[in-house]
Amino acid sequence: MLIHPTIDNLKALKLYAMASALEHQQTTKSSLELSFEERLGILVDAQLAANDTKSLKTRLSKAKLRMSACLEDIDHKTGRGLDKTLLASLATSTWISRRRNVIIEGKTGAGKPYLACALAHQGCRDGYSTLYVRAPSLFEDLSIARAVGTLKTSLAALAKIRLLVLDDFAMAPMTDEQRKNLLEIVEARYEKGSTILASQMPQELWHEIIGDPTFADAILDRLVHNAHKIKLTGKSMRAQKIESEG
Repeated sequence: MLIHPTIDNLKALKLYAMASALEHQQTTKSSLELSFEERLGILVDAQLAANDTKSLKTRLSKAKLRMSACLEDIDHKTGRGLDKTLLASLATSTWISRRRNVIIEGKTGAGKPYLACALAHQGCRDGYSTLYVRAPSLFEDLSIARAVGTLKTSLAALAKIRLLVLDDFAMAPMTDEQRKNLLEIVEARYEKGSTILASQMPQELWHEIIGDPTFADAILDRLVHNAHKIKLTGKSMRAQKIESEG
């Protein structure tokens, strides 16, 4: 039986991984000794693996993570107050499936963005749509969207994201427009998606930074009550890197 037409048909169907695996089977004696079912299973597995890799690349591209970070690369030896048990639990992404949040506090250089991106990267690996954005940039984008009449569309898009990373959260007192937009975001996402909040400001000050007590209560009630909390301590990671290189 001529196998080339079958390979061409698989490529026409955009099943490139199956086509490549089938070509490989034709040149491997051990593969030819397998049953039809076994060979077919190998082809299907190859295509599924390729599809998964492609989907992951797409999710990572859309996530726009600030940096390449993985939970496996986190240094637990440095005293930063990291709870290994909590991190092991978060690494399963079960908290995302349960629509829970994560709050990461710490001074400048403590490694907040890295940890946030590592958790987001794991979320992408586990199949969840993700988006990283700095809170000031998000507020600016939403302000523009409100001005041009596309705010509803922007909020709907944010509501669909399973994991939203808000870095540099609560860095400065919020304006009335920012408070309203933030409430719209958390309300649209409440019990539909998870949020990572990374901030160098202590959580105790967020109420004051948000400003209006009514808005602050409504926003924080939806973000904080079901959140895992991580408080990074110790010296700046940047300073430690400079010391180690010196």
